[in-house]
Amino acid sequence: MTSFVPGWDSLPQPLQDFWTERHLCSLTTLRPDGRPHVVPVGTAIDPELGCAWVITRAGSRKVRNLEGNPLVAVCQVDGGRWSTIEGRATLHDDPESVARAVERYAARYRQPQENPTRVAIRIEVDRFVFGPGLLPS
Repeated sequence: MTSFVPGWDSLPQPLQDFWTERHLCSLTTLRPDGRPHVVPVGTAIDPELGCAWVITRAGSRKVRNLEGNPLVAVCQVDGGRWSTIEGRATLHDDPESVARAVERYAARYRQPQENPTRVAIRIEVDRFVFGPGLLPS
């Protein structure tokens, strides 16, 4: 296992490529009692703003979990390649942040359907963790 702490301008290209390929991710948040809550999500990195984004609906379990503990992990796997983003999340419901998150999501996956209760989770990335199959030796 290796880790990389952003400097987004020096993000290794294979790591950046992996986080822009179309892969479903798992987001882990912590429930109020400390148990992990793991759900599938789409996650899009945003090197320009130095963060990652998840879109969801207001009031979801993951949103409620963030109100008590901002620590999150987002992991994706493709065969022997895997990477996890560890960081702190903040919830955003302002139109500009939600639009940015949707834009980044659409660039990686597809344009999402309209959702009047949509909010954006912004993850300030503390580090990327990844396995040996991701970067060439």
